Amino acid sequence: MEPSTVSSCILTLHREFAAYTTQRLQELGLSFGLIYFVIYVGKHPDCTPSELTKALHLDWGHSQRSLNKLAEDGFLTKEKNGRSYHLKLTQRGENAFVVCHQVFIGWDAQSLGGLTAQERQQLLTLLQKAVQKKVCK
Repeated sequence: MEPSTVSSCILTLHREFAAYTTQRLQELGLSFGLIYFVIYVGKHPDCTPSELTKALHLDWGHSQRSLNKLAEDGFLTKEKNGRSYHLKLTQRGENAFVVCHQVFIGWDAQSLGGLTAQERQQLLTLLQKAVQKKVCK
């Protein structure tokens, strides 16, 4: 049965993206739930856990557990600087950062392969417009 609402389409795409991503990140020892942490720290080196938590709209406890896991697994370092910690990717984290970007590009190419370039751009524009509106603030 085809999804009949935008929300059901989004959920279907999310499940497919999670499966695709999980399959590719397993080789690195990285789980789907940690991908956004790696991407954020990769784009914002030397950020603090507080900045990351706020930017990703996360619960503090979940954020801290995830950052500790990434540090234990060698993806990032937490360096104390005064009263706060600063996050940086290790070489392993930098490699994961590159793979994460490749996963996004690969999934887009695979899942949107049936669309023309114009249709892909139109879809992206409409989704960006919906995201900017935000239902839950």
